[in-house]
Amino acid sequence: MQRNLPTVNGPFPVVQAALDFLDTKRALGVARQAREGGINWLEAGTPLIKSEGLNSIRALRAEFPDAVIIADMKTMDAGRAEVESAAKAGASVVVCLAAASDATISQCVEAGKNYGVKIYCDTIGLENPEIRATEIEKLGVDFIGVHCPIDEQMQGKNPLDKLRKVVAAVSVPVGVAGGINSETAGEIAKIGGSIIIVGGALHKAPDAVKAAQDLNNAVQSGEAISSNIGHRASEESIRDTLLKVSASNLSDALNHQPGIRGIEFRLKGRHLRMVGQATTVKTVAGDWNKVVQAIDIAGKNGVVVADCGGTPPAVWGELATLSAKKVGLAGAVINGAIRDTDVALELGMPLFSACVSPDAGDPKGHGEINCDITIGGQTIHPGDWIVGDDDGIMVLPKGKALEYANRALDVLEAENRLRSEIEAGSTLSAVVDLSKWEKK
Repeated sequence: MQRNLPTVNGPFPVVQAALDFLDTKRALGVARQAREGGINWLEAGTPLIKSEGLNSIRALRAEFPDAVIIADMKTMDAGRAEVESAAKAGASVVVCLAAASDATISQCVEAGKNYGVKIYCDTIGLENPEIRATEIEKLGVDFIGVHCPIDEQMQGKNPLDKLRKVVAAVSVPVGVAGGINSETAGEIAKIGGSIIIVGGALHKAPDAVKAAQDLNNAVQSGEAISSNIGHRASEESIRDTLLKVSASNLSDALNHQPGIRGIEFRLKGRHLRMVGQATTVKTVAGDWNKVVQAIDIAGKNGVVVADCGGTPPAVWGELATLSAKKVGLAGAVINGAIRDTDVALELGMPLFSACVSPDAGDPKGHGEINCDITIGGQTIHPGDWIVGDDDGIMVLPKGKALEYANRALDVLEAENRLRSEIEAGSTLSAVVDLSKWEKK
């Protein structure tokens, strides 16, 4: 059953829009914008197929009869049956996994020939994809893909090194996916990427038409075009990334982890944000000796986090605030009392505390600095990242900082897209189709 489908033979490179949604309606909305921006390769992403089934492919084919429709089935078994079903639904290209057996991939290739579709083999999850790429090329696949999965992207990884190796190893066109935007698409085209697959940089963009145009221009010119979407933090840029997100974004990224309970922001409503690594203090109520010493230890962009028993007398006042401002401290979290909040307001020094009290304690020198402490239900280790704003305080474990800074930014970008859809006349309930996802 050969079919006359739009050409998938190039010319390359091309941009492919990955429609990684959970509902067809939103996928079609972005597909329309992608087409308006000049993208003709439209992918029914794995989340979309798992959620909506092959009807998502039928819907794309019905609305875009001249587009190249990719079914990202990620087939691992039953190759013939899955390729046949996707082809009959309207796919031009069907995706299987390089990790599948040779028998499954061969069945995909045979079914592809029978039903007039191309087979794209994704090397996702393989440590040395260039080795497997040479094997699956011999099995007759039409395209080979290099893919940096989202969970690795959050750790700061990208697909470029693997792309270079696979391009050098095979002669078939090579696709590439994984955190690509218009700033990186041009370089990928120069390296030899033939099918440049873009998801978030399109469907998180407030203006997906312009994003599509920028991506096409970048691929054709080989030049970087500035993008506000799809940036990933490095170890050196964690703080800059965390300054872009909110405590709420970070809570969502940490699977709805709660913030530090029972600690209030004393400069609420000033739109201030506190971001820095923790210098911790453990002492008794009213003993401000170690708390003040910690200011100098924390230094520029640091955050003093002190467990002082949660009650008065105050361990932080005007002079501590002046000292903190002098060294460039990002702020302080005091499980105890502070005072002289007017000075903090005047200087714009973010201070969080359990309470406020006019009476101060004495510098007796009990306790220690840079030990593990637990306040408000959260354990804080020295060096953990602290993000505080009007909504509260989130603790980001040092060892997970890079990953979860990226995840928080990912949350923010997704929310920005939802915001744009709501502002265009929808509502949150309608956009996310809440009734569909009610527990049955």
